[in-house]
Amino acid sequence: MEQNEKQEKMQMCRHSLSHVLAKAIKNLYGNENVKLAIGPAIDNGFYYDFDMPSITADKYDEIEKEMKKILNANEPFRREELSREQALELFKNEPYKVELINDLPDEETISVYYLGDNFVDLCRGPHVENTSKLQSYAYKINRVSGAYWKGSEKNKMLQRVYVYAFPDKKQLTEYINQIEEAKKRDHRKLGKELDLFFFDETAPGMAYWLPKGFTMMNTLIDFWRKEHKTRDYLEFSAPQLNSSVLWKTSGHWDHYKEDMFVLTDVDGNEQALKPMNCPNSIKIYQSKMRSYKDLPLRLNDIDVIHRNEKSGQLNGLFRVRMFRQDDAHNFIRRDQIGSEIKSIIDLINKLYGVFDLPHILTLSTRPEDFMGEIETWNEAEKELKAVLNDLCGENNYRINEGDGAFYGPKIDIKMKDCLGREWQMGTIQLDFQLPERFDLTYVDSNGEKARPIMIHRAIFGSFERFIGIITEHFAGAFPLWLAPVQVRVMNISENSADYAQEIFAKLNEKGFRAEIDIRNEKIGYKIRECVGQKIPYMIIVGDGEKENGTISIRGRGNENQSGLLLDDFIARLQEEIKTFKK
Repeated sequence: MEQNEKQEKMQMCRHSLSHVLAKAIKNLYGNENVKLAIGPAIDNGFYYDFDMPSITADKYDEIEKEMKKILNANEPFRREELSREQALELFKNEPYKVELINDLPDEETISVYYLGDNFVDLCRGPHVENTSKLQSYAYKINRVSGAYWKGSEKNKMLQRVYVYAFPDKKQLTEYINQIEEAKKRDHRKLGKELDLFFFDETAPGMAYWLPKGFTMMNTLIDFWRKEHKTRDYLEFSAPQLNSSVLWKTSGHWDHYKEDMFVLTDVDGNEQALKPMNCPNSIKIYQSKMRSYKDLPLRLNDIDVIHRNEKSGQLNGLFRVRMFRQDDAHNFIRRDQIGSEIKSIIDLINKLYGVFDLPHILTLSTRPEDFMGEIETWNEAEKELKAVLNDLCGENNYRINEGDGAFYGPKIDIKMKDCLGREWQMGTIQLDFQLPERFDLTYVDSNGEKARPIMIHRAIFGSFERFIGIITEHFAGAFPLWLAPVQVRVMNISENSADYAQEIFAKLNEKGFRAEIDIRNEKIGYKIRECVGQKIPYMIIVGDGEKENGTISIRGRGNENQSGLLLDDFIARLQEEIKTFKK
């Protein structure tokens, strides 16, 4: 069975199980006490929203047993199509279903699914034929949380029951173990423990970067800059605040205004903090006449940008309101599309390879709220498919229909971490629209004006989000080149404190990020503290090391060595940093 078919079947089974959950809740709590909302399948199972008395954790087993009873009864799923009037009558005591029915377009087919003879739900389907098809499935209630009806805080708070569901017990167990491991690696927890960053209620969705975290941020940025400089990218900086005129010209005002921080200046003019960098890149392009010889013109910047994300969507560094996007906008001629995208993908492979992060490419096509002519979109999608076919081979990449940007199709980069979790990372977006809207031109080889094409691209996505991801990927044990503290020097006794100071001074002289601990504490205590901070290397010196002019080291992975010369160890560290050793 093809992967897509397997996924569709699993989603159908999960959605069918959501109806089983709803019936079990009705059976246990009483039909009159439970009002049904919605119950979709999701990536790890399903959830269902109920308007009902509180469900506490001590009731989870009872609900799961009732679900099992329904599954063992081998009850059929039966579909019926109803008129709007029939549907409203059937669900007259279910206010949320009535609202959903009234929201449906006039031409919409209204269908319901019966589960046995005593439960019915409004649903498009599809579902399995019979609950016997679900008996091999393993499921477990994960949690119950509040969820506003239709996601609006103006509506009533419902109870959302989340359930893990997988085709068998082995897959469920593996997933739960993965979740437990992910909790240990949670970047918000590690960020606090390792003194990297924190969040405060006075600035929701905006990280406070502590010195160690900001050191790591700058190390990552320096690495990013070096790789871009070798590929002829030109870095610039632009205003944080722009007139609404700019955002109206770009189309962001119509398509993105609700996610922008909009304010009015002292003269009454409408302004917005930039949610993205593309219009400012365009302004840089427009600052002088461009020739075909100037293209490709690769402009990159890492200015802070702001997006007015809803508070319920904020999630550590993964979803923030202020961040630094690893952005670039490449202005090219039409005949340079293929070579430029290949060059970008080559850079992606280099940067991801340093972190040993496997990734796949996905083509995202025209969305419903697209801007421009369909013919132009078709041409752009054709160009991207040709590049992907050439690089990956036909059918060796994903297609995500309708998920393109409003101004053009894109190639998205999906990355897997060490736990097998998939992340949406960078993007390469082909844009024929903004050059048209801003009337961008260059002088071609015939001395005529021509229109450039614009490529929007980010590789890490944002530095904040990428740091959050690799914090979990490495569980806070960052590779030496990136670690905020690379070496900590410790003395065993007061007699060797001066020798520890000498070593610390030499490490600093050589440019390492080093710390020293010469407190009057037992060495075992110092070592445990250093291990907790996940520092790559410890240098430990006592009377013997001082007398012999050597050092002892402890490295992550239980490495222990004595009698080393400091210069030899420094050479080793330099080689590890140079080769980006994991």
